[in-house]
Amino acid sequence: MQDIKEIQERIYPPMVEGEHTFDTVTDKISDLTLKKKTPFHWFIGFGIAFIIAQILLFTILYLVTTGIGIWGNNQPVGWAFDIINFVWWIGIGHAGTLISAILLLLNQKWRTSINRFAEAMTLFAVACAGLFPLLHTGRPWLAYWLFPYPNTMGMWPQFRSPLMWDVFAVSTYATISALFWYVGLIPDLATLRDRAKNKYFKLVYGLLSWGWRGSARHWHRYEITYLLLAGLSTPLVLSVHSIVSFDFSVSQVPGWHATIFPPYFVAGAVFAGFAMVLILCIPLRHVYRMKDFITHTHLVYMAKVMLATGLIVCYGYAMEAFFAWYSQAQYEVFMMKNRAWEGPYWWSYWLLILCNGASIQLLWFKRFRESEFWLFTISIVVSIGMWLERFVIIVTSLHRDFLPSSWAMYSPTMFDWSMFLGTLGFFFTLIYLFVRFLPIISIFEVRTLLPSAEVEHHHGHDGEHKESFIEQVNEPKGETA
Repeated sequence: MQDIKEIQERIYPPMVEGEHTFDTVTDKISDLTLKKKTPFHWFIGFGIAFIIAQILLFTILYLVTTGIGIWGNNQPVGWAFDIINFVWWIGIGHAGTLISAILLLLNQKWRTSINRFAEAMTLFAVACAGLFPLLHTGRPWLAYWLFPYPNTMGMWPQFRSPLMWDVFAVSTYATISALFWYVGLIPDLATLRDRAKNKYFKLVYGLLSWGWRGSARHWHRYEITYLLLAGLSTPLVLSVHSIVSFDFSVSQVPGWHATIFPPYFVAGAVFAGFAMVLILCIPLRHVYRMKDFITHTHLVYMAKVMLATGLIVCYGYAMEAFFAWYSQAQYEVFMMKNRAWEGPYWWSYWLLILCNGASIQLLWFKRFRESEFWLFTISIVVSIGMWLERFVIIVTSLHRDFLPSSWAMYSPTMFDWSMFLGTLGFFFTLIYLFVRFLPIISIFEVRTLLPSAEVEHHHGHDGEHKESFIEQVNEPKGETA
């Protein structure tokens, strides 16, 4: 029997480790928010992130009062750090939707412990991304002109512009992701409401939980809504970054005019997103002692997804070089030579290949896949590499125009860097607030993964037993109004 159990665990590794019951799962996750004092390291991390976020605030104030001339944008590099960072942040947000929606529809249990903060990461990344095109217009107070609202002047946006497609794609993505995240939170917010001792916390969680009582009717409506939102989110994973890639691929600029961009960008987005999920979850599982819920199995699966999507990205790099050689178009050939070795930014291209192509090859080996140190290090290297990818695509394709008389160098100013670093501070400020005030792991979903839940599920064929099981697993513990 012991041998059979070991074989089963090797084939189907447990998603929750340790001897946990429904009560211990609820206690361990909810106590981080309700009972334990805020640790000192949280104040240090939040303080650093908040200070860096203030750099973003002051940069935006100076930008709005002075103009976008404080950035290093020039002709022909009209798109620079703002669009680089926009595409980078949008890409980071993709892993949350993939984990939440697609893996839910595919019934992958390993999503359960990581979907909550991956969804939060998506929202915060989209919030950071939206700042850049908004401010790039130069007059952000007139941003509502981008929406097709009825007006007396009869002026409408240019719907044939891929930048307009971005407006609709990103706003839809942000809306659906926010709804998906919030709907998934409602049962856990009710749990926090019923367990909270502080009357203000109780009031806030009560308002946010919308009167949830865990009844059969509530669960029926919840599951329908959650599946519908998952179904809506799934095509968004593919469509949003495809539309972002159309910003480049529908143009005639050498280095951009390529049909491979949509799948290449989507794979790169998932690649960067999973790298950021690993950067967040590896410290979280240590600091908050969540190793029983975010197990080594979760880390290994994420490493495998990162390896698979990274190889697709490497294929995209190879195809770019192949297209330039096979087409024998002089502008495409020049672009590739300029990007790889003849141009002034050759270092960024090879650093990109090193970060995204060479570093992930370590993930073929079990020793590196199962090492938290190496996973964390590789994830940081990949995040840097994906930022460099956007730099290479945008700057090295634009700074050498069709006419040599239009050539110019691009150098970011201190305001370009302060804007970028400020969004990092803003992102981590929101992450710290989320970790402090909301459950970072889905309580009720983790409870359904326990062996006792599976046993009850198999024995609960009749309506009475099954209904009692659902109430036991999912109804918030504590008093009910």
